Amino acid sequence: MPDPTPSSNQTPVSIQVDLTKTVGVYKPIYSWFGYDEANYTTMRHGTQLLKELHDLSPVPVYIRAHHLLTSGNGVAELKFSSTNVYSEDANGKPAYDFKIFDGIFDAYKAAGVRPMVELGFMPKDLAADLPNRHEPYQVHYPKSAISGKSNNPPKDYAKWGELARVVTAHLVERYGKEAVLQWYFEVWNEPDIDYWHSTPEDYWKLYDFAVAGVRAALPGAKVGGPATTSPGNPKAYTFLNNFLEHVSTGKSAANGKSVPMDFISFHAKGSPKINEGKVTMGINRELTDADKGFELVAKYPRFKSLPIIISEADPEGCAACSSKVNPANNYRNGTLYPAYTAAAYKGLFELQDRHAVNLISMLSWSFEFEDKDYFEGFRSLATNGIDKPVLNVFRMFALMSGNRVQTSSTGQVPLDTLVSTGARKESDVDALATKAEREAAVLVWNYHDIDGASAAVPTSVTISGIPAGTHRVLLEHYRVDDTHSNAYTVWQTMGSPQHPTSKQYAELQTAGQLELLTSPVWLDVSNGQVKITTDLPRQGTSLLHLKW
Repeated sequence: MPDPTPSSNQTPVSIQVDLTKTVGVYKPIYSWFGYDEANYTTMRHGTQLLKELHDLSPVPVYIRAHHLLTSGNGVAELKFSSTNVYSEDANGKPAYDFKIFDGIFDAYKAAGVRPMVELGFMPKDLAADLPNRHEPYQVHYPKSAISGKSNNPPKDYAKWGELARVVTAHLVERYGKEAVLQWYFEVWNEPDIDYWHSTPEDYWKLYDFAVAGVRAALPGAKVGGPATTSPGNPKAYTFLNNFLEHVSTGKSAANGKSVPMDFISFHAKGSPKINEGKVTMGINRELTDADKGFELVAKYPRFKSLPIIISEADPEGCAACSSKVNPANNYRNGTLYPAYTAAAYKGLFELQDRHAVNLISMLSWSFEFEDKDYFEGFRSLATNGIDKPVLNVFRMFALMSGNRVQTSSTGQVPLDTLVSTGARKESDVDALATKAEREAAVLVWNYHDIDGASAAVPTSVTISGIPAGTHRVLLEHYRVDDTHSNAYTVWQTMGSPQHPTSKQYAELQTAGQLELLTSPVWLDVSNGQVKITTDLPRQGTSLLHLKW
């Protein structure tokens, strides 16, 4: 159970929102999700969650998964999955089997979501034997699941390029050219670390042959990469920079032509720890990664306007590491995860604006894990079909639209402080606001890096710039906190059952949905503004949705 909330002795916070002052377009960077275990896509709770992800957003939702080309029997396990799409006969002739692969993509189509096709990893019969590595094809978690031959380079790059071509041609034939032209094709994952068992230069070659194959099958396909790890790390920064140099000045190893790239991808991760018995987040690490990555892209005039996809944007690095493995990961069950995500969300928009780049995706590397304990502490959006609090902050993001407008808060932790040290002293009580036709939305949060109870903060939100002639507005106030939009605390109150009754399960499903704090109310507009007051608990997140 959460600690009891002390009576409030907090300094009140005043937030000002001016709907007449646009600061930028509100892009749905929230509508992207991903996971290691591609085979969970077709399992009971996987198909259920895909439909929920489609339904939460008015715009297309994109899904990225590892192991779309990996060999195996199609049975998922932690940090590994497979499709067995490619094999070779005794004479080295390629053979293709799309049964498992089609099941995954058919599930995406049925749910109405769009794939971000990650071309990885290396099929068993195509993987090179390396003189300095002697692992089997698959290494099982909790050993290093990325150390097996599935992450080796190809023994034949032309066959690798042909694999990319055949897969793309198959997708076009099965789902239609116009549909596949809306997808994104990303080459590999995190080639700057052990996901790629070769040199950076060999990755350039891998990329060249893959995108040449994709474009041979579908000339207008959106291709990109390199999906590197945190640019805040000098090694990863250098890898990303050298890849951009290759694309900018190099010739394709596949055909000698210029190297295609329609988007740039990299990852941004925080770093939670337990200090003095309390989970302490590292939002500064994630924002530093974005800051350095945006700064690097902005140095290339040719690439500055290209879409940037942060194809993993998370509080830390291992979705499959439960709180049984790392107790700090229990933060993923409660309100700290959504509050962190809200604060990072605004930070990413502001860093994009600062560097004048084109961020289109903050992809949350989180989905669900089948046949695991309830609330085991995986980085997931749902547990055994029960939505976790973090999914509700994405539902909040999806209720925002139009343009981002100016906000100010007396409780804001400045962006530079969040990037350098995070929210370690005072809480970040801040807001992100949007205005569209006849509506506005204000996302408000009380985020602190250090988990633990604290008094709620009396918060007033003054929204000005409501159009002349508007006399009343309808307020819908949504909330994620310990008692709203939170199946985890309801489950704890039940006694944390691992085998809930059908009645308990139905109650948990209801508790997992986004809830209103109060009934919708009509507010009188005075001088073009309204004022809303609320007590915002530590790690609480509100969405104030106005309609007129």
